[in-house]
Amino acid sequence: MFKPRTSFKDIILGIKNVATTSEPPSKNSIKIDKVLVLSKLSRYEFEKKQSNLSTDADFEQELRSRGTDFEWLIHCHMLHKKFESNVVNTFRKMGIDVEVANRFNYTQEKVDWADVIVPTGGDGTFLLASSRIRDSTKPVIGLNSDPNRSEGHLCLPKKYSGDVRSAVEKLRSGEFDWLLRSRIRVKLISQKGDIVPKCLHEIEDNFGKIQGKILPVLALNEVFVGESISSRVSHLQMRLNGSVEQTGIKCSGVCVCTGTGSTSWHLSINRLPVQSVAELLKLVEVKSGEERDVLAAKIADCYNKNLVFRPDDTRMCYTIRDLISAGVWPYPKGIKSRDFITKLEIKSNCYKASLVIDGGVSFDFNDGTIAFLEIRPEDSLRTVILRP
Repeated sequence: MFKPRTSFKDIILGIKNVATTSEPPSKNSIKIDKVLVLSKLSRYEFEKKQSNLSTDADFEQELRSRGTDFEWLIHCHMLHKKFESNVVNTFRKMGIDVEVANRFNYTQEKVDWADVIVPTGGDGTFLLASSRIRDSTKPVIGLNSDPNRSEGHLCLPKKYSGDVRSAVEKLRSGEFDWLLRSRIRVKLISQKGDIVPKCLHEIEDNFGKIQGKILPVLALNEVFVGESISSRVSHLQMRLNGSVEQTGIKCSGVCVCTGTGSTSWHLSINRLPVQSVAELLKLVEVKSGEERDVLAAKIADCYNKNLVFRPDDTRMCYTIRDLISAGVWPYPKGIKSRDFITKLEIKSNCYKASLVIDGGVSFDFNDGTIAFLEIRPEDSLRTVILRP
């Protein structure tokens, strides 16, 4: 009978996957006199920003003509705004100075003013909050504004969405542990010289033209490189961990993730379907006291859970999507389609490719452009885990 090497109960995902100790927890402290609340951009606000129509009635008619459920759009917008208002009022009642920012006016000046950044939304808003923080000193503490429909892996546990005061009290009393989430630093060398970021959410950003080679945004989840048109083969050259050996590959792109990002796109790319395991068991005629489908589900679950690694791990994990392994490719042979690394150099031989950070900011990554990826302790994002 199949027995996993690691018991299922010992495998813990996401924010819970941190070191444990038998020693009594030490008491931490956090300054929380000034809080910058980062507002979620709702779909209603996004559509409104994109629309050129002058009246609300015309705007509503345009959305309805596309088949949009306008009532649901308004409902979700108001839900987020009501939650945000409750968070702000709770902070103020507890004597905390609060400012509210959104995607369009979230500036370095406001970040510097605050003791703590509190994104109110889901993981997307948390990633936006992270994008403006360049070191490991400024805490980011997320609150999930719609816990019934959003997982919010990066936010505090869902119970605190309905009890913000308790979360603040725990912070003030030191009932928390620091979690320094590793982030990926990217150095980009472009043959064209200028490096210009593009916001993938169709909303102008204020990064401007990049001065120097180190990109101004760190990847909390992942960095993806590949052709912008997904049906086109990505031709790349990779050097792992500072090696002099360069491997030429053809694939559908390369995803490089952190431990935080290992629960996201990385997991989706590498997830082993139960159906595939069941078909393998059928091919090798495995005999077991359990039903084949039950056994397949256990194997797939164990495999998939082991794809996840600690948010504070100093390693990255790359995945080569759809690696072509035929004829001379990869050249030379031997590269793994997925592995842990500490440093990565990728050179583009692509036609019209992009380097994308956390699914939000894109940079041209065309033929001759080189990217250097690494994790440094000073780039970590400071977050918290509230104690039970």
